[in-house]
Amino acid sequence: MTIDQQVQHVDIPRPRPLRSIVYMFVSFLFRLLQFVLIIVGLAVGIGTAVVWIGFPILMATTNFIRWSADRERGWARKMLETPLEPVERLPVEGLSLVKRWLTRLTDPTTWRDLAYLMVAFPLACVEFPIAIASIVLLPMAIWVTPWIGWLHGNLAFSLLGPNRTQKLEQKAERLQASRARGVDAAEAERRRIERDLHDGAQQRLVAVAMSLGRAKSKFDQDPDAVRELIDEAHLDAKLAVSELRDLARGIYPAVLGDRGLDAALSAQAAKSPIHVDVEVDVEPRPPAAVETTAYFIVGETLTNIAKHSGATEAGVKVWRTDSMVIVEITDNGHGGAEVRPGGGLAGLADRAATIDGVITVVSPPGGPTVIRADLPCQW
Repeated sequence: MTIDQQVQHVDIPRPRPLRSIVYMFVSFLFRLLQFVLIIVGLAVGIGTAVVWIGFPILMATTNFIRWSADRERGWARKMLETPLEPVERLPVEGLSLVKRWLTRLTDPTTWRDLAYLMVAFPLACVEFPIAIASIVLLPMAIWVTPWIGWLHGNLAFSLLGPNRTQKLEQKAERLQASRARGVDAAEAERRRIERDLHDGAQQRLVAVAMSLGRAKSKFDQDPDAVRELIDEAHLDAKLAVSELRDLARGIYPAVLGDRGLDAALSAQAAKSPIHVDVEVDVEPRPPAAVETTAYFIVGETLTNIAKHSGATEAGVKVWRTDSMVIVEITDNGHGGAEVRPGGGLAGLADRAATIDGVITVVSPPGGPTVIRADLPCQW
């Protein structure tokens, strides 16, 4: 999936029946007022522009269009649950009154605002009687009205939401930031592996080589000492193999590749010093990068819970939507967890960012703590 395809895909929720009815009923009055003021303002402003009186009227009408569209964004976000955020407009600070108006006229957002307001009034004329009928007819209120609200929410998002260029810019900025954090996380992981090899397996192998060297020098003179040195070398070799196995498991556990997240997370939970309930439903199986990220997020979180939270039990729930894998870890500890630079939770966020994932932490004082990771299956 390309970036362009990703930014065009936004899930618009279906609003609740009562909110849809209220939205369609109340909006009719505002849409009527907006439509009349805009049409009259444009007609009078353009008609009197030849005698200069029209320009102040057109400026006021332009400001009214933008103000009305901003109110519509908030109204649709509140009642239809459409994910509409304030849009970025062309900057006008420091410009004269006329240049401000001309800048607003060249801003594509202004014309998209106008398009929505012109379309919204005819739609309101249709939605208003449907809202009245929905008050009387329960089946229409339950099944028809929410779908009309959903269609209106999609229209509002397409015209009042960020335009395609802004979406691409926001996506590119987010990807750039997440990739930078991913590089930092990969570099930290490389240093950890290098440190573990240097302090663990490498030291063991050096000890094996030294023991074998000493045994070789004493092979003819002191057979008993040679036997002890070989036993020591054998023990160090087994320890080195064990440490290398643990290191390999830390990079990519075999059970994860062979049996998937359910078995791998259950194995993690079994090793935890506190009771952990695990619930996994990720069919169809997500990409390996998503599985690995989810596995390490759960593992590091359970370790932090056991060390710092004071919790007696925890829960791990993993499920999949069409495009995401959601990981949610909860505990009954004392709470107060937060993302701090250089802290464990910041490390989890950096790991999730390598695949454009997001970590959310809710941990009020006194608990409970909920750590959620939203991991996209396509990036």
